[in-house]
Amino acid sequence: MKILDGRKLSNIIKEEIKKEVSKRSSKKKKIPHLAAVLVGNDGASLTYVGSKVRSCKQIGFLSTLIHLKSDITEKKLISELDKLNQNPSIDGYIVQLPLPNHINEERVLLAVDPRKDVDGFHPTNFGRMVLELPSFIPATPFGIIEIIKRYKIETSGKNCLVIGRSNIVGRPISILMSQKVSYGNATVTLAHSRTKNLKELTLKSDIIISALGIPEFLKVDMVKEKVVVIDVGITRVSDKNNSKGYIIKGDVDYVNVSKKASYITPVPGGVGPMTIAMLLQNTLLACKRKD
Repeated sequence: MKILDGRKLSNIIKEEIKKEVSKRSSKKKKIPHLAAVLVGNDGASLTYVGSKVRSCKQIGFLSTLIHLKSDITEKKLISELDKLNQNPSIDGYIVQLPLPNHINEERVLLAVDPRKDVDGFHPTNFGRMVLELPSFIPATPFGIIEIIKRYKIETSGKNCLVIGRSNIVGRPISILMSQKVSYGNATVTLAHSRTKNLKELTLKSDIIISALGIPEFLKVDMVKEKVVVIDVGITRVSDKNNSKGYIIKGDVDYVNVSKKASYITPVPGGVGPMTIAMLLQNTLLACKRKD
């Protein structure tokens, strides 16, 4: 069994980006500038945005955090996004999800300029990705693809099962894995809450990508020998013995499934760090497109 170390790989990618930023600086080219819009004070969102800001500083990016009150109106929020759309110094920005219940996420994401949509959520970018045209790939699927490429995992002709059909992870990664590219050419099945006989599917799968959000859902008796397992799940589980009061669990029973797997991502330290690295990669791409 080989661990797919997303933390180590993300640091390698950040170092590659840092070197490119340094070269841009020496040539007096624009330094990439990433902005993050955070509405309210959700603990997980604060932690995640904070990590993004620290990563920007680490690799030499400029960063801006726009922290708005939780009771902001949808109209006012969209007005703030329009300012970012019109600001030439901002190369890309993200709107941290989830948003408060009184705000329509779809309308907000549609307000993002596709040229600055480094999260890859805008329908324009999603559609271009489906058609295999240049686009911003959603950061988490992008991170999964980069893990597959850099660890040289064979995907061509393999049975790949994606568990979860969200527009953020499940749907895009199912499309990417089926495309006629070096990291694709897999035979993909997309499973979800209405899927029957899921265990039959998991036992036939060479590659399983789980983005379900149910802690330790995938058990050892559900996978075959030498399976490749990519765990996207990140769930806080109460734990009184932990100083934080919780621990992070993935979708996979890691301790037991890892005994059968040929490759497996840990949680934490697998896909999570790669999501941030690829967000930075998208921001660099957005900046370079202006050159």
